[in-house]
Amino acid sequence: MRHAIAAAFLFAMPTIVVAAPPASAQSAGLEQACVNVAKNFLLSPKLTTGVVQSFPELDPPGARLTYATRDNPQPVDFTNQIECEFNKAEPPYGLTRFCISSTCYSSTEDEPEHRRRYLEVKALMDRQK
Repeated sequence: MRHAIAAAFLFAMPTIVVAAPPASAQSAGLEQACVNVAKNFLLSPKLTTGVVQSFPELDPPGARLTYATRDNPQPVDFTNQIECEFNKAEPPYGLTRFCISSTCYSSTEDEPEHRRRYLEVKALMDRQK
């Protein structure tokens, strides 16, 4: 009888589900470089990041993150995403490509405006060395 009461009690307890946190950062330098790309592209001095991931071991190395430009953003505000690719995983990183949402910018883009925006951001990043 005691076992039946204990089992009933356990089944009646609410289940608590804990979500696993995102993977931990791999390269703080790559991540900061990608944040700088976003700030320069968006012309925003303030950028709050959500989930940040970096991949120094991939070829090409890169980083991606979610961000918000609002003051005091809530978790639901981190809907914007940027991905950055670099020549190497150590400074100077050498920006080769970045994508915001589904639009990519690089020196090889067919769209002249996308190529121009890449060259502008790359020039700004090169000045920060």
